[in-house]
Amino acid sequence: MSTGSGFYAGRRVTVTGGASFIGSHLATALLRAGAKVTIADNYSSGTTENLREIAADVEVLELDLRSPDDALRACAGAELVFHLAAAHGGRGYIDSHADACAENFLIDQHVFRSAVRSGVDRVAFASSACVYPAALQQPQTHRALREDLVGPPYDPDGMYGMAKLCGELVLRGIAEQHGVGAVSCRYFTAYGPRCGESHAIMAMIARAFLGADPFQVWGDGTQVRTWIYVEDVVRLTMLAAEHVSDGSAVNIATDEMYTVRDAAELVLRVTGHEATIETLPHMPTGPLFRTADLERSTTLLGAVPQVNLAEGVRRTAEWYFRSKERGTIARDLPALLVERG
Repeated sequence: MSTGSGFYAGRRVTVTGGASFIGSHLATALLRAGAKVTIADNYSSGTTENLREIAADVEVLELDLRSPDDALRACAGAELVFHLAAAHGGRGYIDSHADACAENFLIDQHVFRSAVRSGVDRVAFASSACVYPAALQQPQTHRALREDLVGPPYDPDGMYGMAKLCGELVLRGIAEQHGVGAVSCRYFTAYGPRCGESHAIMAMIARAFLGADPFQVWGDGTQVRTWIYVEDVVRLTMLAAEHVSDGSAVNIATDEMYTVRDAAELVLRVTGHEATIETLPHMPTGPLFRTADLERSTTLLGAVPQVNLAEGVRRTAEWYFRSKERGTIARDLPALLVERG
């Protein structure tokens, strides 16, 4: 996958968290675009299997970005850093691991400071829709989330959202004070091959894989989301790093809106599994109405997502059914719903 402009050809690029779900797909796309790729990862959620196809073509540094020395190693020699490393997961994870999510404050500080010290030209930060004010994500008050809606008084989504917000603010300051090109990519709900089961679509596919009946869905099923397939996440992230350098943010999202129940019904159709949907209103749900405004990202990046939810779910389910072992998933799924891996 390439942006087609030649921007990445020959560039020295570091991907932190490059063995993870999105990071491994990004590293692969960067290689195809001609970049010289270094991956920095501690394998807390990433795996060597994710890198199997590209291992011979990348440099892999196993290190811990909570260490300033390791962060400096990760950035040394890089012209561009894609900073994806973080303590993160789906709703089950971020609602139950505030202490781990707080480590992102430390990780981001070390990486950004190391980028400045190492003379990195550009930094692309994997931020999140969790930076948006919670008050704008309720059924009665919702708005399509536009990038300039993040501002005082800040009201991000939990500890994870707070850490991502602070990361954005620090990165913007670095861009202004040190002249480093920078962009914050606000990922909405990503999914696809290699994604973990703590994310809603993956949890649904896992339940279909196991033949679960009743087919459980967290919340009452009316929560609205815009899910974006990993291939589109990677392509738009690469375009953002190429075209935005002033420290501002861009949404990485689709304009498709689905309720969680709609998504569950789609997973059942795609996988051919027949079951009764059972909603669990007492389980973590997050904001009730999260959708994105794409005007700024479409204008700046000159591109829109290409994979709709039905196609993305089909591809993801095919990968999941081909790659997973039923006994292992049956044993581990309760933990996987709230853990990173």
